[in-house]
Amino acid sequence: DCVKASDQCLKEQSCSTKYRTLRQCVAGKESNFSRATGLEAKDECKSAMEALKQKSLYNCRCKRGMKKEKNCLRIYWSMYQSLQGNDLLEDSPYEPVNSRLSDIFRLAPIVSETECEVLSKGNNCLDAAKACNLNDTCKRFRSAYITPCTSSTSNEICNKRKCHKALRLFFDKVPPKHSYGMLFCSCRDVACTERRRQTIVPVCSYEDREKPNCLNLQESCKKNYICRSRLADFFTNCQPESRSVSSCLKENYADCLLAYSGLIGTVMTPNYIDSNSLSVAPWCDCSNSGNDIDECMKFLNFFQDNTCL
Repeated sequence: DCVKASDQCLKEQSCSTKYRTLRQCVAGKESNFSRATGLEAKDECKSAMEALKQKSLYNCRCKRGMKKEKNCLRIYWSMYQSLQGNDLLEDSPYEPVNSRLSDIFRLAPIVSETECEVLSKGNNCLDAAKACNLNDTCKRFRSAYITPCTSSTSNEICNKRKCHKALRLFFDKVPPKHSYGMLFCSCRDVACTERRRQTIVPVCSYEDREKPNCLNLQESCKKNYICRSRLADFFTNCQPESRSVSSCLKENYADCLLAYSGLIGTVMTPNYIDSNSLSVAPWCDCSNSGNDIDECMKFLNFFQDNTCL
């Protein structure tokens, strides 16, 4: 991972020198530092990057929910920005996950007709919540987010920052069998779909007084290492492709569901729009987009109208 790769690099003099130069280049780029735009400095930055391509830092990745996740992502982006020369979210900073995904396939919300008949008699999302309460880990992390996401203080409905942090922990630490059971449970009636929508306590974690423009929301997300990384992971793993079997470019919709759940607990937290459909979106719209209306709609449709997701 990037933390280990960085520690390794700093112990080795040649790597350490180049890495420090690179960090100055990134800091310079972010603050429009005059020296960083000079030709001499640009060459220095380029040669530092070339030298680091031979080191393990070059291909480092992070794990979602790891102990030093924010630090790991900061290191990743310092390399990535120098590499790309832009801030497009085209690649995921997270290492591919395989072990957790077999659960998701088993619990995939695509069910057979006989299962539908059984499901229509009960509330599938209520059953998922009950199953969560019978699992110690799920029960503990769910209680840990219910408290900050519902307790009200005098000046606001809840503590959004604490609520988001607790929600991220829930989806990072609880086995998918339980967390996904609650988030992707199949429904036949409004009581069930409303419970599914309430899984992430929308009044606190999702809604706000005003809906921001989606592109502005995306910009504020990019300023936070975790949000930016989760969004890059979502874009990478949920690219639709109509000619593929799974409707996903990467042929793995389970990776897409995992990436989608990773956005919950960031400013980009998505949720079901209402109790009548499977349509999801972050809390934003495209009003006041001006000339960027097409770009904004493209962003919003990646959530609302994405065959892979």
